[in-house]
Amino acid sequence: MDEKEKHEMGTMDITEQEKTFAGFMTFTKWVTIVIIAILIFLALFRT
Repeated sequence: MDEKEKHEMGTMDITEQEKTFAGFMTFTKWVTIVIIAILIFLALFRT
């Protein structure tokens, strides 16, 4: 293997992946809150 082909652990720039993951977690949090609110609404106003 050539010297420039060697992989060094921890050298990759992962800022985009971190932003994507943070966005995914924010989306997941809000979807969970909305689903819980809908379930509470349905439980309170069931007929």
